[in-house]
Amino acid sequence: MGMPRVFIQTQDFDLSAEVAALRAHDKGVGAVCSFVGTVRDRNDGQSVSTLELEHYPGMTEKAIEAMIDEAHRRFDILGARVIHRVGLMQPLDQIVLVAVTSAHRGQSFQACEFIMDYLKTQAPFWKKEQTPEGARWVDARVSDDAALARWGITASNA
Repeated sequence: MGMPRVFIQTQDFDLSAEVAALRAHDKGVGAVCSFVGTVRDRNDGQSVSTLELEHYPGMTEKAIEAMIDEAHRRFDILGARVIHRVGLMQPLDQIVLVAVTSAHRGQSFQACEFIMDYLKTQAPFWKKEQTPEGARWVDARVSDDAALARWGITASNA
């Protein structure tokens, strides 16, 4: 497992290139499940023109690596890769990629959703919000008890 699994970057990514790298030379792969999250133009009823994300280098990668380790413990998967962009983004931009390989599709579907739910609720990112009073940085983690409960995780101990 010498390949890096987590990438935090400002630049865009190419889904097909990332999936090709993830499954390269592994003849045991029978399924690849991928999820791409994009920036939309509305959030909680408000119009969104730009989204700016920041992270703590080192800390964020470590947290996501731990999520991937947990996915390996829970599901029979062969590999996983997460790309999360930071910096300034606009609606239509790709923001996150989760890709998982496994022998059979069920495990990669579940692991992909598990990692994504975990990312949305637990990964340490901050977003800059433009308000009438000016810009402010807020915790980007969403509290989604339903997403966590699905995996038997309670928000307090995550």
